[in-house]
Amino acid sequence: MSRTLVGGIANRVLMLMAAGLLVLSYMSAFVNPAKAWYLMFPGLLFFPLALLNVFLLLWAAVRRSRAFVIPLVALLPTLFFAGRYLRTGNDDMALPDDGTVKIVSYNVGRFAGVKDRSGKIRRRECADSVYAFLSETDADIICLQEFYAENAARLRSVLSSEFKGYDFDYYVFTGRNGCFGNVVLSRFPIKGQGVVKFDHSTNLALYTDIEAHGKLFRLYNCHLESYNISFPGIVKGIMDRKDGIWKETERKMKHSLSLRPMQVEKVLEHIADCRLETVLCGDFNDNPMSYTYQRLIKGHQDTFCESGRGFGATYRYLWPALRIDYVFIPEGFTACGHQTPGIRFSDHYPVVSCFSVCPGTPDAGE
Repeated sequence: MSRTLVGGIANRVLMLMAAGLLVLSYMSAFVNPAKAWYLMFPGLLFFPLALLNVFLLLWAAVRRSRAFVIPLVALLPTLFFAGRYLRTGNDDMALPDDGTVKIVSYNVGRFAGVKDRSGKIRRRECADSVYAFLSETDADIICLQEFYAENAARLRSVLSSEFKGYDFDYYVFTGRNGCFGNVVLSRFPIKGQGVVKFDHSTNLALYTDIEAHGKLFRLYNCHLESYNISFPGIVKGIMDRKDGIWKETERKMKHSLSLRPMQVEKVLEHIADCRLETVLCGDFNDNPMSYTYQRLIKGHQDTFCESGRGFGATYRYLWPALRIDYVFIPEGFTACGHQTPGIRFSDHYPVVSCFSVCPGTPDAGE
């Protein structure tokens, strides 16, 4: 068998493998990961897999190989999904009228993003930096996840002193080292609030009924189950040849993949019982090619897809591959802008969006 023939077969096998993985990444958006956990990997790798297939397509075209059809066919559905990661257009925060609401959602990571040279966490310095950023953002509504305070009394004191002019709602879990949870701050009146708790988890969805410009809507500030893994920790474990690093990672990921779909369904059940239009935001801990995204986006618009520009990635360690923080608005609202400031006070970047509401709605109620 000639080298040319062997090389041609190897090239086609590579193209078929790359195309097959890309197809699996499409499937990951429609299959419950609790039933097929392995589809999570191609879903997470959608962006690099798409780039790989683009490279193979161009390479085959330059070589005038008829095998270019393989990556071409695999890439066709990407036309429908690529906009969830990369957008072209104007990312200015347009404020067209008095019916506009500016919102920021930010997982602050318990203010552990700033450390000194010895590696010690400097929470106060990190918190002060976050507060300064939020003040500059001048948002009407602020949704925070993994907000940390020494205790509940300190939490109320901080929210009252640092966010003057805001009404606030929160739900936190208390442990030996302090309390942490979700916080909502609003310059608009808060008419009602509550929490959707998740079984066997310290994650939650905090819901708040807000009246803005004559419109009453329900805001869900969500923090869904994470993979509970550290990508830098995995890399370090591999470099140090730590025994069991892959088994430990697999166990943690399977655990989160069993919990997150149930949390999504619980939020959707709560939404189904609500007569108000709903805004969903927060740290979903899942990318746009996921079952989580596909379920929660129904009946809503992704403000990044509607009015963002560039890469929308929000997890800074794997930028630009991972977008896991979102603002979803009702189909009747209008997205006016979306930005992801690249500040480094957490392992997440904040999401800043603005949208326009329409006046008039029924009273809040379950």
